Amino acid sequence: MANPERRSSFSRPANLERLAGEAFDVLVVGGGITGAGVALDAASRGLKTALVEKADFASGTSSKSSKMVHGGLRYLQQREFRLVYENLAERQRLLENAPHLVSPLPFLIPLFGRSGVVSKTVARSYSSALWLYDLTGGIRIGKRHRRVSRSEALDHLPLLEADRLVAGFLYFDASADDARLTLSILRSAVDGFGAAAANYLRATGFLRGPGGEVTGASVADREDPSAPPIAVRARVVVNATGVWTDEVRALGEAHPAGSLRPAKGVHVTVPASRFPADIAAVIPVRKDRRSIFAVPWHEADLVYLGTTDTDYDGDLDDPRCTPEDVDYLLDAANAVSSAGLTRTDVTGVWAGLRPLLSSAGGHVSERTADLSRRHKVWRDHDGVVNVTGGKLTTYRKMAEDTVDLVVKGIGGPAPRCVTKGLALEGSPGLARPAAAPAGLPAHLEHRYGTLAARVWALAEGRPRLLEPVVEGLPYLGVEVLYAVREEMAMHLSDVLARRTRAAIQLARASVAAAGEVAAIMGDELGWDAGRRSAEVARFVEATESELEAAGLSGAEDATSEPA
Repeated sequence: MANPERRSSFSRPANLERLAGEAFDVLVVGGGITGAGVALDAASRGLKTALVEKADFASGTSSKSSKMVHGGLRYLQQREFRLVYENLAERQRLLENAPHLVSPLPFLIPLFGRSGVVSKTVARSYSSALWLYDLTGGIRIGKRHRRVSRSEALDHLPLLEADRLVAGFLYFDASADDARLTLSILRSAVDGFGAAAANYLRATGFLRGPGGEVTGASVADREDPSAPPIAVRARVVVNATGVWTDEVRALGEAHPAGSLRPAKGVHVTVPASRFPADIAAVIPVRKDRRSIFAVPWHEADLVYLGTTDTDYDGDLDDPRCTPEDVDYLLDAANAVSSAGLTRTDVTGVWAGLRPLLSSAGGHVSERTADLSRRHKVWRDHDGVVNVTGGKLTTYRKMAEDTVDLVVKGIGGPAPRCVTKGLALEGSPGLARPAAAPAGLPAHLEHRYGTLAARVWALAEGRPRLLEPVVEGLPYLGVEVLYAVREEMAMHLSDVLARRTRAAIQLARASVAAAGEVAAIMGDELGWDAGRRSAEVARFVEATESELEAAGLSGAEDATSEPA
């Protein structure tokens, strides 16, 4: 297992050298949570493993989810009992294997009615579903659901519409920083089990053996367009690219069947002062027969609302939040509260795509919200193994199923999966607990676990690095330095959107901090003044474009009215 005291192997130049010079058992294409999970599963079984990602790690769906590690209460309504059981088993494994990153989170389901009376049918439906949720595995978290009074519900969410609120249910799930979880899984594969991985490497074609079988991939270094392609040799290639699955399959002889149906999910961030919530809440959207979440970001005094769930047929690399998406979420929150949220309250947005599988019947009119979150693993005729579908919570099971198929293709003795009880990098299970250095902020331990002291130590002799870099958020300058030295951050967006979550929490404050972050990164990466200016301009332009697309380009333009 990884030794948290040793120097990380997560160096891009060293990994590029390995990718070019070594032969691997498995090459994973895709650096989201599914690809990272496959890399860790394969490497921990003793398979020589490589991974390439065309952008930054977790830059797609895996940094733009609802950040829930949950069973999926609503899947019970779809009679997906086995899926819920599997989800809850995986939730428990994550709570045990990455307790610094995955935390229990209480959820409130408010019950509304008239004259102090809630519909018996509604209350009975929720109660039955929650009992079934507990019995299916929800109670593994250590607490079962319970009914709460109107007063207790208001203690947690004081702006709920008091005239209609009757009572509520409290149940328990979990949450995680999806991007950091992905990075921790991948670094566990690299530092702990010798995998090789690099970001900003685009697969441009497959290598082939004499019989036409795929024997690796040719990848282009997007950080150095003048560099010749790297031929990464591998016995098996795994396509773990999510919504880009068909694009990668098209590099070979496979003819994509079009079974993927991308669904767009949007979230918005608002100040906790405008929608106070000390626990998460399930908010019903009456006109849509579904619900959204309101989830507190305690370390930042913020709350995020999401998600939408709509068909998507646009650019897979650039899904955007629209003004209609923003209004949908704000209207849902306003319909059950006295918050009166408008677009001027929104401080950050993010839009991601779910790689859903079309239903067997292929009914185009079926809502994406009703499509199964199950995953699928299969092998194409040319030997490429594909995995897609699924969700954040079940990444480990997806990886296990994928590597099981990979092992069959390789032949020989079949090494067993060991990830069910494998502690991830930073977990207390990997190292003897040590006393925290004086002054170590709590948020560092939550984000880095046992590696927090190593992050903190990088600021020795540079006290300026122990100050926050984004106004209103806890992220320190030393975290920027650590992201570059030991987390393969190459651009401002890597740091501000994924190594920290500043850009989706406080977008405008992140823009204001771009120059300072570029200075820290530039000193470490050797950027000249021109490169630093270009990085700042690139980040500012992308962030402002995203806000403008969402109708949030400025307070004077944000004219949405509360519902």
